[in-house]
Amino acid sequence: MKNILLLTDFSENSWNAINYALKFFEHSTCDFYLLHVDKLSYLITGDIPYAPTNQIVEEVYTKPSKIKLRHILKRISSQFPQHKNHRFHTLTDYGFFIESVKNIVVEKKIDCIVMGTKGASGMNQYIIGSNTGDVITKVNCNVLAIPEKASFGNIKEIAFPTDFSLEYDINTLQPLLDILQEHEASLQIIHVGKKKEDLTAYQNINKEFLENYFTECRYNLFFLTSKNIEDAIQCFVESRQINMICMVAKNLNYFQRLLFHSKVEEMSYHLEIPFLVLHEKK
Repeated sequence: MKNILLLTDFSENSWNAINYALKFFEHSTCDFYLLHVDKLSYLITGDIPYAPTNQIVEEVYTKPSKIKLRHILKRISSQFPQHKNHRFHTLTDYGFFIESVKNIVVEKKIDCIVMGTKGASGMNQYIIGSNTGDVITKVNCNVLAIPEKASFGNIKEIAFPTDFSLEYDINTLQPLLDILQEHEASLQIIHVGKKKEDLTAYQNINKEFLENYFTECRYNLFFLTSKNIEDAIQCFVESRQINMICMVAKNLNYFQRLLFHSKVEEMSYHLEIPFLVLHEKK
C-alpha cells in the first residue's frame, strides 16, 4: 500500500499532475490524499481586515474548497472508473502552505508527493515555480513534479544525473528501483565533467555501488564532457527517449543547477519531462 499526496490549487496544471499520477500508479494499491491549502496570507491581507474566526474560515474558505475537491473526485471517477485498487481522501487546511504539507506527510505517512509545476513568468523565469521548489527543498518526502505539458506514456528510459561525489543509501534509491522494475524501464546514469579526467577512488566506489545496486535492471553509464551541466543534460535528453529525470535531493551540485536557475528558454525538456526527487529518510 502506497500513500500518495496530491497537491491541488484547482488549476488545470494541478489536474494534469493528478491525471499523470493516477496513470503512473495504475497498477499499485494506493491511498491518494487530495490536499488544498488556503494560504494564511490570503486570509490576513484579503478583504477581511482582522483575524478570521473559525466560522468565517469554514464558510468563506474551507466549505468552497471542499466543494471543489468533490468536483475533482467526480472527475476522477468519470475518467478512471477502472482503478479499483485506488482509494481517495480529501483534505483541506489553511495557514502556511509548507507547514500544512509537512504535517500531512507525517500524519498520513506519505510515500510520495505529486504536484504540478509551472515556472514563473517574466524576466526571472525558473524551471520550477516557488511552491514546487519549496516542497522539494523543505519537505522531507519524495516528490514527483509534473510539468504543465507532460503527458503520461510508457516509461522507457529514466535519466539519473550524478557526479558520483556522494554515497547513496539503498532505502533512498528503492523507489527508483521499484519504478524501473514495474515499468520495465532502463536507467541512464549520466556523469558530466568539465574535462576528461579519471574519477577519484571515492567516486569509483560510489559508481560501483550504483552499478551493483541496479544490476538486475537494464542500465547504461554515460560520461559526458561539457563546461555546462545544463547544456549537456539538455542534449542528452533530446537524443534519447527520456521519460523521467531522477535526482537525489542531497546531491546539490546537480540538483540546484538543473532546477533552480533562470535558463528556461534554453531547456525545453522542463516543459514535458517529470522530475522525481528522492529524499533520504530521517
